[in-house]
Amino acid sequence: MTRRRWIADERTETTATLKGDQAVHLARVLRAQPGQVFDVVAGGFLHRAEVLSVDERAVVFTLHEELEADAALPVHLLMAVFKFDHMEWGIEKATELGASRITPVIARRTEKHLAQAAAKRVERWRRIVLEASKQSRRTDVPKVDEPAMLKAALAGVSAETKLLLAETEQDNSLSAGLVDARDVALAIGPEGGWTPEEMALFSESGWRHVTLGPRILRAETAALAGLAVCAAVL
Repeated sequence: MTRRRWIADERTETTATLKGDQAVHLARVLRAQPGQVFDVVAGGFLHRAEVLSVDERAVVFTLHEELEADAALPVHLLMAVFKFDHMEWGIEKATELGASRITPVIARRTEKHLAQAAAKRVERWRRIVLEASKQSRRTDVPKVDEPAMLKAALAGVSAETKLLLAETEQDNSLSAGLVDARDVALAIGPEGGWTPEEMALFSESGWRHVTLGPRILRAETAALAGLAVCAAVL
């Protein structure tokens, strides 16, 4: 039977500790007891772990052997901010598909009220990726950056392969752009697309324009389709 997986808030050389909502859930809902065994991610590594003590404020595990685990998909996803309910769904699914980092971007066509409120949503987005990481049995939690204007966001990209999903591109496919790629940044535009000035900024920053095909996709759909292609190719 597959063991329940948790992501530690703190760790020492031999122990891992869960706090906050995770501790409350283990103590109140699951009624965890010392001696029970779970899988715990601590310091980026997956361990078999035995409950040492249980309290609603903190559940402490003794770490045992390290277990084999899959690495995250080496994709840094840049998502222009769009309607929050759709964006939250997209962030959750991007986490499940393995994105290693997510940067929310304030684009020229991002609605003003969304741009103003984005900074206040970051902690919620980080909670979403934590829960999605546990649900999908990841051994890491993707980093969610603070929202940034496009120029600043592009300056923070270190990936060797930088690919922009562009409605105006007809010939160069995403899969072709991934050939021989090891570390990828993938950019998804806002509702209404990037402006010509933003497209030019991408080009000046070394981004290649690629396409997912002839259909116009919603932003969250494009993100998931793009990550699925990355997972298949990489």
